Amino acid sequence: MELSPEEVEGFARQTLKSEERVKEMEAELLKLQSLCSDSALREISEDMVTGEISEELVTGELATLRAENAKLRYRCNILSRAVEAEERKANTMKKAHMLDIIGSLTDLFTEAIKSAFPELGGKTPQAVMSVATNPKFGDYQCNSAMGLVQAFKGAGVKANPREIASKIVEALPPNDTIAKTEIAGPGFINIFLSKDFVASQLQTMLVEGVRAPYLGERKRVIVDFSSPNIAKEMHVGHLRSTIIGDSISNLCEFLGHDVVRVNHVGDWGTQFGMLIAHLQDKFPNYVKESPPIADLQAFYKV
Repeated sequence: MELSPEEVEGFARQTLKSEERVKEMEAELLKLQSLCSDSALREISEDMVTGEISEELVTGELATLRAENAKLRYRCNILSRAVEAEERKANTMKKAHMLDIIGSLTDLFTEAIKSAFPELGGKTPQAVMSVATNPKFGDYQCNSAMGLVQAFKGAGVKANPREIASKIVEALPPNDTIAKTEIAGPGFINIFLSKDFVASQLQTMLVEGVRAPYLGERKRVIVDFSSPNIAKEMHVGHLRSTIIGDSISNLCEFLGHDVVRVNHVGDWGTQFGMLIAHLQDKFPNYVKESPPIADLQAFYKV
């Protein structure tokens, strides 16, 4: 069953929440395991020998901890399976689209900026990416370092753009997309794509054809065409706008949007009513004698 972009976004949000909950429960499990460690058991045993803790109390507490541990493990298993299912659904949806390389690089470098400069918090800017103008400078370029200098300057912190670029590169998460990076000029990060990655993308394109990248939410797009005045003759301008409108519609449909084509012909009753009224004034005997109207266009303009 094909999933809509809205459903994929919902699954992604559920996956993030599930992953956060799994991490919380893993922390709780570690805490429980530490409580039941050998050193903790030795302390409990010593307290039992000295009479500070009764055997019944220890047995009851251990039973409670074991029961809680079992519940947490059961919930962890359920959440892990749910996360795996959501990831499979999201991957299935993404496979139906072509990879947006510049979008993928933007996500990678934005994540690196967040990791390298956690002090920015919610003010972390999205990575600024562009296509390299010269092949010797790589395939793409990240130009975020200079912008971050201004952000730090506004906070009263002096920063060097090359040092910022270096920290961004060091914080890049592991990936199969980038072969290497180089820092050039005042802080530009030149990005060289992996040959294996490019080869795999070309192979996918040859097998499955050119597909639209995943753009997120599916939208409704209304395209207004030539909308001619039907009381007048059409001209090449109507054809031009119709072709342009149809091209835009085809492109939006290719991207997965819901397209509505509109060609409004206006209030044709007004135009023809004016023609009939003028005909009655100009040729009052038009019912019995056909008026010599050789050019309706000229008659309309009168």
